[in-house]
Amino acid sequence: MAEEKAWKTMLKSRLLPRPPVLSDPRLLKRGSKAIILICLGLCASTSGFSSTIYFPGLPYITADLHAPAIATTLTAALFVLAMGIAPVFWASLSDFYRVRRILLMVSMLIFAAASLGSAFINNIWGLVVLRCVQSLGASCGQSVGAGIIADCYAIEQRGAAFGKFFFGVFFGPLLGPIIGGFLIMSALSWRATFWFCFAFALFIFTCLFFFFPETYRDNEKYDMVLPTSTSSISDTIDEQPQTDENGKDVTVTQNEEKTFVAPVRKPVNPFGAFILLKHPFILLSAVISGIAFGCMFAVETIIPDLYESHYGFNSWQTGLSYLGAGVGNLFGSFVGGMLSDRLLMRSRRLRGGRAVVEDRLTANLWPCCFIVIPFGILLFGWSIERGLTVWAPIIAFGIQTFGMNQVMTSTSAYLVDAIPGQGASATAAANLVRMILACALTLAANPMVAAIGPGYTCVFLAALSVVACILLVILKLKGEALRIKSGY
Repeated sequence: MAEEKAWKTMLKSRLLPRPPVLSDPRLLKRGSKAIILICLGLCASTSGFSSTIYFPGLPYITADLHAPAIATTLTAALFVLAMGIAPVFWASLSDFYRVRRILLMVSMLIFAAASLGSAFINNIWGLVVLRCVQSLGASCGQSVGAGIIADCYAIEQRGAAFGKFFFGVFFGPLLGPIIGGFLIMSALSWRATFWFCFAFALFIFTCLFFFFPETYRDNEKYDMVLPTSTSSISDTIDEQPQTDENGKDVTVTQNEEKTFVAPVRKPVNPFGAFILLKHPFILLSAVISGIAFGCMFAVETIIPDLYESHYGFNSWQTGLSYLGAGVGNLFGSFVGGMLSDRLLMRSRRLRGGRAVVEDRLTANLWPCCFIVIPFGILLFGWSIERGLTVWAPIIAFGIQTFGMNQVMTSTSAYLVDAIPGQGASATAAANLVRMILACALTLAANPMVAAIGPGYTCVFLAALSVVACILLVILKLKGEALRIKSGY
């Protein structure tokens, strides 16, 4: 009877749009946090997964829908652009209504509906529209996910948590082409990829419904420091040191009655996250992560055509080639998560315990930024340009993603640490810049390869990465002053 009652209570709480948070989410058991991270990683993976799963089938889409080449390209480019805009609205709703779980569930339903529509569409422009709607559903996990990590993990633990989270984020776009390459070989051709996305969305929705709790953390409640006093509840004793006429210290005791005023909630402002970009430290962090992500997406975009023309790969072989980048992401997530929190605590210890947010930009970033990422990009481009074995660009892309993962993880954790209580909005603002850069590089990548070849295209991308490295040095050295100037 007790078990039946507990089951009914659990089911009832799952049906509430805003289940109560009965205790501090940071005190959840390790297993519960692991389940939260897994569900969160699945949600966040849908963006990159759905953006790339149909890449091997782009020629089939163009042929079946009698589409101009630019229209087919727009199904990818506008998807990425919408991925930059939509998270701002999800983050604003999350911060205003103080919810996480229901937004993730609604986003998966939107993603499922758009995927189902894309499986039946017979018009290229209709597919462009549905891809933007699909992007709206897939975009919630990344912006709201940063807020959930801030809910569940203290600053000293967020580096490892973000590393695991971003493994899901980045593994999506690398696993997508592999699965897509095999699905396209079926009788349903490219439409099979959207049927898979539909089923994947329903699976994630089920996981969220049964296993994901509401995690919104009221920082004012759980971080409150209670005064110690022998006075009554209504009165507190305020002792203020002053000096008398002779310059001696005296203590003046005053009785003050505390008045508690309920905070006034501002109306929801979906553009509030955009405004955060006026702060230089947020904009710098967004541009750094945006260049790292955009260069990866650009390489990912040019792979199908390059591997087909230079190595004669078909769709499933092209899909399998992305495994190298998946291995790079796996090791990047492991190394970054292992080092980030340890190096942060080491910096504090060397400073005598004083915490500085810029400690999150740890020492492992410098070799990743100045050496690993540019080397991986250059090796990818010139190994194809010079006709080397296909293993050279596959390994090169893995080297690039190894460095990119650590840069993205640290800069994202930095934003959450730098603006307490506004982690979702800050992440959404950074995501907007990131996706705009990725969209621009996606549109430019293939025309650049056609005009100047893969080698010099990758020289351009490597130069952009060096610019991001220089900006990272500026953020590390001047970040604290910029935050103080901005009022944070």
